Amino acid sequence: MAAERLQFHEMGLDDRLLKAVADLGWSQPTLIQEKAVPLALEGKDLLARARTGSGKTAAYAIPVIQRVLASKQSVREQDVRALVLVPTKELGQQVQAMMRQLTAFCSRDVRVADITGKADLSAQRPVLMEKPDVVVGTPSRVLAHLNAQNLVLSSSLEMLVVDEADLLFSFGFEADLKSLLCHLPKIYQSFLMSATFTEDVQALKELLLHNPVVLKLQGSQLPDSSQLQQYSIKCEEEDKFLLVYTLLKLRLVQGKTLVFVGAVDRSYRLKLFLEQFGIPSCVLNSELPVQSRCHIITQFNQGFYDYIIATDEESLADPAAAAPTASKGKKKKSAERGRGGGGGDKEYGVSRGVDFQNVANVINFDFPLSADSYIHRVGRTARADNPGTALSFIAHTEFSLLEEVEEALTGDNAASGLNPYQFKMEEIEGFRYRCRDAMRSVTKQAVKEARLKEIKQELLNSEKLKTYFEDNPRDLQLLRHDKDLHPAVVKPHLRNVPEYLIPETLKGAMNPLATRRRKKKKLGSKAAGVGKSSFKKNIPGKNPLRSFRYSGGRNQKGKAGPS
Repeated sequence: MAAERLQFHEMGLDDRLLKAVADLGWSQPTLIQEKAVPLALEGKDLLARARTGSGKTAAYAIPVIQRVLASKQSVREQDVRALVLVPTKELGQQVQAMMRQLTAFCSRDVRVADITGKADLSAQRPVLMEKPDVVVGTPSRVLAHLNAQNLVLSSSLEMLVVDEADLLFSFGFEADLKSLLCHLPKIYQSFLMSATFTEDVQALKELLLHNPVVLKLQGSQLPDSSQLQQYSIKCEEEDKFLLVYTLLKLRLVQGKTLVFVGAVDRSYRLKLFLEQFGIPSCVLNSELPVQSRCHIITQFNQGFYDYIIATDEESLADPAAAAPTASKGKKKKSAERGRGGGGGDKEYGVSRGVDFQNVANVINFDFPLSADSYIHRVGRTARADNPGTALSFIAHTEFSLLEEVEEALTGDNAASGLNPYQFKMEEIEGFRYRCRDAMRSVTKQAVKEARLKEIKQELLNSEKLKTYFEDNPRDLQLLRHDKDLHPAVVKPHLRNVPEYLIPETLKGAMNPLATRRRKKKKLGSKAAGVGKSSFKKNIPGKNPLRSFRYSGGRNQKGKAGPS
């Protein structure tokens, strides 16, 4: 079967594009790329559903770049030929980065502009006046530029891409999108990319697509159990903190880990709690400036940090509307959990679409409010062919949500459900008093101060030093986001784990090298002892204590005796 698969060089792509693909290390296309790229190059409209981490971005980026390169051979006039709409700023930056990697050998012919940032419209105007070939932005931002006449699409646009289509309406872009369509030409090619098929995607299909080819790839929305292991554990509020402390401090969870919480206050509460035990972590939420958020994601991908505490703020504009199918009880709960979001950025979203690289684990500290949200969160791990683990903490009030998620997951594939996490809570009962001690220090006032301190710090990093870092990019690597905030009283003794508290069953798992080190120390001390004794025997008088005690004492007694 592998031999029959269509390869990149058989798709009729430009040599410069093939060279960029080879430089990225892509030996063969993923399933979505193999099916979508040829159809897109034929000029067909596409509606594609493929699970997260399957290469959807490249599946539309490659044909868009190829079409621009082809049109440049016949038409010399510079114009905006492609528009990519994304729901979040983080995803916008990621799409631009992918486009730039693919245009590495044709950057003069294909120019890409990302206008998702928070800069003023006037600041972005000069970039759009140069008429870049591809524009990436959120619907609200693109509409603002169209109304300001900084961007004109009615005559030149050839391709429209909607990435993460299932999220656009839930992020409150429905009105903006419908207004934006009035500024587009009558004929253009459209691509809709989505991880799930919802009513919103169906509505978008009717709005944007003309006789589309529908690609429903990979029946299950998440990888199967051979690649992604999903667990749930039923625990209440205090047990959640106890369990996350045990998992991280004893290194039972290894590798890069994303911890999802439901509100901004919760993320700082958890960060301060972990600080008490000397566990560094980053906080990622809608209140941080967009440059800081993207820098945190970049550094996490480069391996600077092991733990990110991300706030999954569903439907920031209207928390009550987070899940259209949710019952009234769930809506009330989502509104309560969304509190503490403050004046957050409505175009923020890290659980959805953003490509966190090499994430080994996802921990749902607060369980998501819908099955779609669960799929997007857990989709941050087990991407491409990499293995991954997802662990969800379930409080008794969230049992109904768990049932909803399990029903959605097992609908397509019975092997992709959540298994109970076999963990004996009584074995870690000895750590409970330490966790309570730490929780007493993490007061509401401490959380409030931490939140203000972090935002001030990130604003300073983001705005004041922006020009400096542009001139000195290497210094940007020294800017870390996981430093201790310390508004809470830190108790030094909590940093160390006394050996008598570690359960016998976990001692080997906690640090498998520790037993080896102890053995080496024992062997080393025996060897050293032998060496010292032989050394003393061979060279007497070199040991001052020995010569003083024995030679001096005996001589004095010998002299005193005869007299």
